[in-house]
Amino acid sequence: MLMKKETTQKKLSDINRVGEFKKIMLDHRTETFMAVCNVMNYREAAELLHITQPAVTQHIQFLEKEYGCRLFLYENRKLIKTPAAQMLEDYLRSVQQRENFLREKIKNNGLRELCIGATKTIGDYVITDRIHDFLNQPDTALTLIVDNTKHLLHLLEQNTLDYAIIEGFFDKNRFGSQLYRREPFVGICPKDHPFAGREVSVEEILKETLIHREKGSGTLAILEEKLLEHNESLERFHRHICISSFKMIIDLIKSGYGISFVYEVLAKSDPELGIFTLKGEPIVREFNVIYLKHADVREKMEWFLRPPVPGQLFPQRYNRSCMKDT
Repeated sequence: MLMKKETTQKKLSDINRVGEFKKIMLDHRTETFMAVCNVMNYREAAELLHITQPAVTQHIQFLEKEYGCRLFLYENRKLIKTPAAQMLEDYLRSVQQRENFLREKIKNNGLRELCIGATKTIGDYVITDRIHDFLNQPDTALTLIVDNTKHLLHLLEQNTLDYAIIEGFFDKNRFGSQLYRREPFVGICPKDHPFAGREVSVEEILKETLIHREKGSGTLAILEEKLLEHNESLERFHRHICISSFKMIIDLIKSGYGISFVYEVLAKSDPELGIFTLKGEPIVREFNVIYLKHADVREKMEWFLRPPVPGQLFPQRYNRSCMKDT
């Protein structure tokens, strides 16, 4: 039994070595496997691929035999992925991303095209200079999607993005990462609020109206984690209001409708905001560049994240760029 387990792990570890990714390199069986991963239903996968359901079963069984392990199981009539299936899916997505990059380089004839994501704090308040530097160079094109952490992780999994710069939590078993910077997490209130410039307790803030971001946002996840440390939750506030727009949150704060928690870079962007902190250990979180675990995006990361060399900036020119805030 132990020998079989070790053999299975060795076969799965071979996925990490492109040179040994032999029989299953993006053929019709891996296409079937990815379709099942996307819809988690054999019948629906067969319909999407215009093949029979028995053919789907045969393709999955071939891959299971190849790697000596089960890829899908049923629990209470629901199809689930095994850990081995998750490993294979992650690697196949990274292989597809590399192939897409190669096709881009061949087709675009020197055009450096990026499709990246950023959470709202980072997209609106942190990387503006990087965007300018990138677009000031010739033959560049940019698609920037600004959204919450949960949606950006989904877009990465679907190979829609090259990489994303986020401040939220992510699964380090599924995504590779590189630290971008660390940023304090602080409270904001009207300039003349009693909290302004103070260190306050969790008990004090519960008496206020809290204005927070939607579920799936990194800032809300951090706040909920901090509240949980004190055995508290959003429901314990006098009132709480959920708004997805930072601009509207700031307008409401300045108008005296409540307090909120944001990163310091946003808090300092408006002189009419007061800043406070919670008692105890300062809250500091990482901004990370994340990408599919096995993807090789070093070149594209250098395009955008490496500071430009003095004297090599070019005048602004027309770029085929689309910036999207979803």
